[in-house]
Amino acid sequence: MTIGRFTDDLLLSAGEKWDRVVNHRFTKELAAGTIDRKVLARYLIQDFRFLDAFIILLASVISNARSLEDRIPGCQFLAHISGAENTYFERCFQKLLGDLHEKHRKEIPNHDCTSEFINLMVDVSRKGSLGEMLAVLVVCEWSYLSWAQKVLNETNREDFVTCEWVDLHSGDYFEGVVNYLRGLLDQEAEFADEVEKEKIKRAFLEAVELEERFF
Repeated sequence: MTIGRFTDDLLLSAGEKWDRVVNHRFTKELAAGTIDRKVLARYLIQDFRFLDAFIILLASVISNARSLEDRIPGCQFLAHISGAENTYFERCFQKLLGDLHEKHRKEIPNHDCTSEFINLMVDVSRKGSLGEMLAVLVVCEWSYLSWAQKVLNETNREDFVTCEWVDLHSGDYFEGVVNYLRGLLDQEAEFADEVEKEKIKRAFLEAVELEERFF
């Protein structure tokens, strides 16, 4: 029997890997504004390539959710990431890479980790259970909320390319999104047998490993 929240148990199972993700040097340098802009540009190019697969994953969660009440916050989040976050990427690429940013981006191949993460998102969307979909989605958003909360108060506000990435993953709205997703996953655990819970855990841990490699 699970003691406390199922998502807390999943977090504990990730152990030091989770700690390394949310305390990474990259996020500290990002918040300080000292990160090498070439490093940041490479990161954002790869991260932007998740967007389509992430939208597929989130839409699949919305479609498979158990009620209209469970779907509506997901729909609102889908509108948010396809609006404000997408605009952030476009402005960053223009500033960091210049007018020819689309050409430069096309010349850069996916990192292995990028391709593996995209494949995971698409695979669980098409073949996974709602619990497995949520496990991957929860890792993506909860890990980013966790590191962003740690650096928020020390964030340098001189350059939007650094501070807005922190802001997009912190604050009351994003914290509410993470709580919503965790709540759905906790709810799925109530319907899951031990075999299904193990599948959910595997998806969660695979996503954590990919998050660590991505940084």
